[in-house]
Amino acid sequence: MRRSFLYGFIALVVMMFAGCGYNTIQQNDEAVKAAWGDVEATYQRRNDLVPNLVETVKAYAKHESETLQAVTEARAKVGSVQVSKDMIGDPQAMARFQQAQASMGGALSRLLLVAERYPDLKASQNFRDLQNQLEGTENRINVARTRYNKAVQTFNTSIRVFPSNLTNMFILKLPQKEPFKAEAGADKAPKVKF
Repeated sequence: MRRSFLYGFIALVVMMFAGCGYNTIQQNDEAVKAAWGDVEATYQRRNDLVPNLVETVKAYAKHESETLQAVTEARAKVGSVQVSKDMIGDPQAMARFQQAQASMGGALSRLLLVAERYPDLKASQNFRDLQNQLEGTENRINVARTRYNKAVQTFNTSIRVFPSNLTNMFILKLPQKEPFKAEAGADKAPKVKF
């Protein structure tokens, strides 16, 4: 009798832990880290590509040095922000990172405007190839951000729903992750003037 009670109790404890969400929370946490790695990789691709783009454009547009200088400075600012996985739980670090990336995006927008103003720049096959790569990179960044936000949503939900919230509260104690947020003014369409 006593032995069957013990087996019953052990079976009950095993079933409770099987449904507690511990493994799911761990998997979701790893998915967030992997998605953040993809975000880092796409930003790194952009940082590697931009110097080549700047050098090519410099050869064709010496008179637009102010725009090119802004891109170079923005890239330096992006490089000065230390990127780490610890950042995904720190709203201030995420804000600094996003601000540096926004500065880079604005400088690149001005650079692409130079291409529209000066048709001779478009005549360069190298510039067109690099411009296409840059546009592709920006699209990859957007996809990586979207996937990261989805992974964050899944993780944050898993640590807030019952019974997983109890597992997180008493065992794991993992904080919610920070998603990417829209830049200030992103709700308004940009004005393009030629």
